[in-house]
Amino acid sequence: MSDKIKPHHLQRKAVLYIRQSSADQVIHNRGSRSLQYAMRGRLAVLGWSDIEISDDDLGISAASTAPRARFERMVAEVCLGKVERWRHARYRASRATDCDSQ
Repeated sequence: MSDKIKPHHLQRKAVLYIRQSSADQVIHNRGSRSLQYAMRGRLAVLGWSDIEISDDDLGISAASTAPRARFERMVAEVCLGKVERWRHARYRASRATDCDSQ
């Protein structure tokens, strides 16, 4: 276990948010997606037992007006303390989510 991960972190659910922003990426970048799914094993090694894999938003760009419902629900779960601060497999989401601005 990492010295940064404490027992109180592991009491909360871990959410692995799988992202590919376009349909083209989903179709052609299968290796990248496989690596993202493989991060589940890393979470288990770090000590999490309650791990949810979220891939509901695959192919939906953050730049579009299409809603990313799972992303929004995940941010709410972080703000409510149900999920430990998180980042997805590509490390583009911030661990310092500002819950007051949501």
